[in-house]
Amino acid sequence: MPPKKRITMHDHAAEAALFKRRALFTFFCVFALLSVLFYNLYTLQVVLYKDYETRSNDNRIRVVPTAPSRGLIYDRHGVLLAENQPYYSLELIPEKVSDINATLDELNKLIELTPDERENITETLKYHRRFKPLTIKNKLTEDQVATFSVNQYKFPGLYVEAGLKRHYPFNGLMTHVLGYVGKINTRDKAQLEKSQQWKNYAATKDIGKQGIEKYYEGLLHGIPGHLEEEVNNRGRVIRTLKVTPPLPGQDIYLTLDLKLQQKAMELLAGRRGSVVALDPRDGGVLAMVSSPTYDPNPFVHGISGKAYADLLNDKSRPLINRSTQGQYSPASTIKPHVALLGLEEKIINEHTRVWDPGYWQMPGVERKWRDWKKWSHGWVDVYHAIVDSCDIYFYDLVYKVGIDKMATFMEPFGFGKSTGIDIFEESDGVMPSRDWKRMRYNQPWYNGDTISVGIGQGYWITTPLQLANAAAIMANKGKRFTPHLLKSFKNNTVKIDTPIDELPPIELKNSRNWDIINEAMRQTADKSRFTDATYTAAMKTGTAQVFSVAKDQKYNADTIAEHLRDNALIIAYAPYENPRIVLAVVLENAGWGGANAEPLARALLDEYILRDEWAVKP
Repeated sequence: MPPKKRITMHDHAAEAALFKRRALFTFFCVFALLSVLFYNLYTLQVVLYKDYETRSNDNRIRVVPTAPSRGLIYDRHGVLLAENQPYYSLELIPEKVSDINATLDELNKLIELTPDERENITETLKYHRRFKPLTIKNKLTEDQVATFSVNQYKFPGLYVEAGLKRHYPFNGLMTHVLGYVGKINTRDKAQLEKSQQWKNYAATKDIGKQGIEKYYEGLLHGIPGHLEEEVNNRGRVIRTLKVTPPLPGQDIYLTLDLKLQQKAMELLAGRRGSVVALDPRDGGVLAMVSSPTYDPNPFVHGISGKAYADLLNDKSRPLINRSTQGQYSPASTIKPHVALLGLEEKIINEHTRVWDPGYWQMPGVERKWRDWKKWSHGWVDVYHAIVDSCDIYFYDLVYKVGIDKMATFMEPFGFGKSTGIDIFEESDGVMPSRDWKRMRYNQPWYNGDTISVGIGQGYWITTPLQLANAAAIMANKGKRFTPHLLKSFKNNTVKIDTPIDELPPIELKNSRNWDIINEAMRQTADKSRFTDATYTAAMKTGTAQVFSVAKDQKYNADTIAEHLRDNALIIAYAPYENPRIVLAVVLENAGWGGANAEPLARALLDEYILRDEWAVKP
């Protein structure tokens, strides 16, 4: 028989104790979890209430920045030079368009997209953020706006945007002075972020690229405003809650005289060259013309690649501001300054005479430096040396003075360094010296170098602005100002004149030397095309070689390439007794300065001096 099963006896006390322990453990776990839950609820509802309320409002309220209108630019008489015109553009938000290429193909049936525009859109999309609008068509006509508006339902993610765009009513007349505005690129953005100004451009697509537009960007741009809009969960605007209007940029007034600028451009007639006119009383720029020029308006809306390539490849270099970036030998226009140096160093005096046989030789050297006048000038003093532009006189003078004193003396006149004018596009030029040649070419300085520099040739390089500035200092008898373009700006309704930057004057050992040189320049004008002028002027012309002619060869403009012909230059000022205008004119490859640059200078001085409001009453 199988054994009987034993009956198991339950230990009720042990089971009760085990149950109690498990129940307590479960209770504490539930209590801990509930504590965490209530703590989080308290944190969310009480501690972080303000934060989450703000986030909730952000989901409900959208802040939209609004762009300020750009400040206007006027000439000294209040003529508008840069304005803002209304425009329409077609915008696309990439993330809202399922097939961009198909959409553009369909759009092209309504509004033509050029191959350049299609290519630009494709390239831009590679780095453009998909949630940000992308301009796909600029300068829509009213007909195009109407056509798209009727068919907009077919193009989700596309919309027409209205705004203001910069416009330059005088096209290329002021380009090299005003510059232009263009789209903000990655480099612009990096600079704005570095200067902590990026937030001010949240609603702005354009920024000053060159000239006045770039230099005074801080004045012209303004401060953006914003709209607070209530939107639903689909982003549709329900109502506008608050409007903070933007502060427009400040209007600025330049020292430029539009009539004089127009006259200078007319006289240049498309020839390569530059005209700079200064007011010697304060350094204000009356005219600054660089020819040829170009229309800045296409840059505002985005110039096509082909059009920009054409400008870059143009042999006449229209993109260069010849007034501040042109590199020219000053030629005989600096002879008055060299003569002033000779007077100061007492190498010559008012009555010193030098014999000119038509050539000059350095002691112990067989080479002969020729004068432009082969049959010689005979006996020449400082007045005749400047009036007749006698090279021999200056060969002898600079040989005795030396390059060291010359370089030191010319520095305060602004040669070899930028003038500090209020545009960024400016070259330093070259005022040569021993140290400069050693650093530039690793060669010693020779006496022959000094001879060439002494008549404004060789290594000496200037810009037209530097020439005008140096001439203004001569006319002012040492009084100096930093050339500037900004005359005043309008702060709200108040017009504020900008301070004039007057530099320490050049003080000579003998102030009579100023009078000697200015008198020689007056005589130069009196024996030229200014003989019949109703006002008294002073001037000095120059003819700069572009390349060196061999010893046994003769320069003949008719047999050499046009780009190798001499440059024509002139500096002039008037009235002689109380100068109101100083000119520097450079005509590239035009030939003799007296025959080509001088008539242009006379016409410009007539234009400015003989105006009705300045005419001397009998």
